[in-house]
Amino acid sequence: MKAYKCLILLVLILVISGCSSWGVKPWERDLLAQQKMQLIAEPVEMGLDDHIYFSKEGSSGGRSFGGGGCGCN
Repeated sequence: MKAYKCLILLVLILVISGCSSWGVKPWERDLLAQQKMQLIAEPVEMGLDDHIYFSKEGSSGGRSFGGGGCGCN
């Protein structure tokens, strides 16, 4: 019975300590601030994708606000 309690305690400690490394460390922030790590890394490619999307869908915008080109906001 004592070994069972020790095993449960060990598993509990491992589970709790597994979440201790969440977040960005100060020395990792320089890597995340690089241009290739941005949400829109290539503005020209994003513009081309937008052009293809609104050409096929008949709508434009919709990335930063609600609603599309149909007028139903």
